Amino acid sequence: MQAYIVRQPILDENQEVLGYEILYQEKINDTQGKSTDIKAASAIENFLTQLDSDKFLAGKMAFINFTPNLLLRNIPKIFSPQKLVIQIDDDTIINPAAQSQVYEYKKKGYSIAINGFEFALRYFSILDVVDIIKVNIAGNRESLPNIVNIGKSFNKDLIAYNVDDEDSYKIAKKLGFTFMQGSYVAEMVPTAIHKLDHMQSNFFQLMIAVTKDEPNVDEIETIISRDVTLTFSLLKLVNSAYFALRHRAKSVKQALVILGLGQLKQWIYLLSFKQDDGSMPDEMIRISFLRAKFAEELLTFAKDMPISKSEAYLIGMFSTLGKLMNVSLEEALVEISVSDEIKLALTKQEGRSGLLYMLVLSYEKADWKNMASYAEQLGISVNIVTQKYFECVEYVNTIWKDLTRTSEEIEASEREELNEGKKAEN
Repeated sequence: MQAYIVRQPILDENQEVLGYEILYQEKINDTQGKSTDIKAASAIENFLTQLDSDKFLAGKMAFINFTPNLLLRNIPKIFSPQKLVIQIDDDTIINPAAQSQVYEYKKKGYSIAINGFEFALRYFSILDVVDIIKVNIAGNRESLPNIVNIGKSFNKDLIAYNVDDEDSYKIAKKLGFTFMQGSYVAEMVPTAIHKLDHMQSNFFQLMIAVTKDEPNVDEIETIISRDVTLTFSLLKLVNSAYFALRHRAKSVKQALVILGLGQLKQWIYLLSFKQDDGSMPDEMIRISFLRAKFAEELLTFAKDMPISKSEAYLIGMFSTLGKLMNVSLEEALVEISVSDEIKLALTKQEGRSGLLYMLVLSYEKADWKNMASYAEQLGISVNIVTQKYFECVEYVNTIWKDLTRTSEEIEASEREELNEGKKAEN
């Protein structure tokens, strides 16, 4: 059995993540006509048994669709009420037994979300148990104002989903939706910026790493590589006219070798004066980091690839660069030196590198059909794609905990490690 699972963030107006909807499909091109219940049960079972769900969700709520039979079989009880939002559709509303079960889950502390809303008595009859109304912003837009008004009059949270372009975002914003879900909002920045800000905690760790008595170049490379802004700034600096290189640096490691630790410390010192109180939204940084790691891992299994693992990493990392700089991606890439293969992959999705990039994006969007097609063209098993996605999400979330520590927490950790080392010596 094959199961494909991806998480999609649900964000508020400040780009803070409320939770992740778990989108799944059991099998691509399923010609056997398996029931929705079997698919849902299989996906949930895989979600729970194949990965640490808390790591996968980074401590956030899981929004999961449950069919009437799954509700009646008490499948939601696998999750704690604090970790799950039960999503229901019309088939649950018209099923008296399933509807009764929804009320029981509500009494036990679970949050309930309804997918869509119709002006019918059956929807109004269940509103007292519903916490969240999810609305397809790409659906019938004439009815949207009335749905929003009803939701607000009943004090319900409203989530607009399929917010995948600027037009949908503007409509959802104008109508006053509480939360939004979709590719457009996941990649938004809160304000227009034309320079890149460096995430404070990651930057602080970099300063610690380069000021050690014996700096570890591999550690420095790792810290810089997980932050799109630092990677961009380093490559731009090394490839500037100041160095007048005959061959431009195309990876973080090359840039570090050229720059040297002495000049690297100077560069970081200069960057310290460019910190702002405002920072990029967490989810944007996670997306660039996850795409980079995902592309790098998939490259190992792809056939006849013209790029290295470090270049695959840059394809994922720089995919968000245009939005971060509030310019087109083409304009952003002019600022740095990357191979034509990377540029064509990012801007035109051409070549085998373009296929790799589209594979990453299609999985992220739960576009299972195209995902399978791209994987096949690259010679990658779809089972490997799913496995690597899980691994990369957990890796990014683990690193993220470290990145978001305050400077005081990092210093305390450093002191603790130092004390442990002294105890070991004694």
